[in-house]
Amino acid sequence: MLNGKVDVPPQNLVSVSTPLGGYLKSTNLLPGKPVKKGEVLAIIEDPQFIQLQQDYLITNAKLVWAQAEYNRQSELNKSQASSDKLLQQALFELNSTKIMLKSIAEKLKIIAIDPTKLNPDKITKSIPVYSPINGFVSKVNVNIGKYLSPTDVLCELVDPSDIHLNLKVLEKHLASLTIGQKLISYTNNQVEKKYEAEILLIGKDINSEGFAEVHCHFEGGHRDLLPGMYMNADLKIKNISSYVVEETAVVKFEEKNYLFIKNASNHYEMKEVKLGISNEQFTQLINFQDFIGKTIVIKGSYGLLMALKNKEEE
Repeated sequence: MLNGKVDVPPQNLVSVSTPLGGYLKSTNLLPGKPVKKGEVLAIIEDPQFIQLQQDYLITNAKLVWAQAEYNRQSELNKSQASSDKLLQQALFELNSTKIMLKSIAEKLKIIAIDPTKLNPDKITKSIPVYSPINGFVSKVNVNIGKYLSPTDVLCELVDPSDIHLNLKVLEKHLASLTIGQKLISYTNNQVEKKYEAEILLIGKDINSEGFAEVHCHFEGGHRDLLPGMYMNADLKIKNISSYVVEETAVVKFEEKNYLFIKNASNHYEMKEVKLGISNEQFTQLINFQDFIGKTIVIKGSYGLLMALKNKEEE
């Protein structure tokens, strides 16, 4: 049996913030609340929003004047009634105004204001914050009236459509796993309810406790499974013939596994063993050839280990 928990990939976990900051005017967010993509999550207020819209409208009006002035200087220059310097100045002013207008327009788009629809009668001090995904609210970090800087997270959203099972597997068992291998998972609260899954990725990094991460994809949608839920899993493996030994025979010493061999003169030899998959009673012997025809001590192995260590210390 393996253990792990339900997880979501990074692209399915979203932290929502406000690009330019502002005061939270209103929100009805609660942890667990379902949301749809494009739904308004909150309303933010700040004087800088007014200033941006003002700057855009003024710059847009200035662009009209700069374009007219360039056209005029161009006509005058053709008849040599105006110098090249004045024409270049008019062109510089026109291009600078275009750059400024484009820059302000992009800032307005970031705060969900369409610059093409902006006019003096539609200037607003409030902007909406929209949901970028379908899912549910996992965390709410602010309250109404609080000022949010661009680095503050308003809330966290989870898209459960691609949840997966993240298992912790001992290093010695990794060789028994394969991509595409099937498993049955279940929670401690509902052992009778089974969820089929398939191994997608076997981690290559072993942590300090000797475990690696194995990522599994659930077959079918399971809206009742939530990120962070702990689960157990049983692997589906093919029936194969293998040499096994009882778990009680194996002793671990200095990060290695050993078996005790009893010879004809009732002396005991400690020999290293390579282990494969195991259950609650038996474990697979990888280097079984080293033990064929030999008598393996099944019970009392740790007593023999203690006796051997004490003898070495004398």
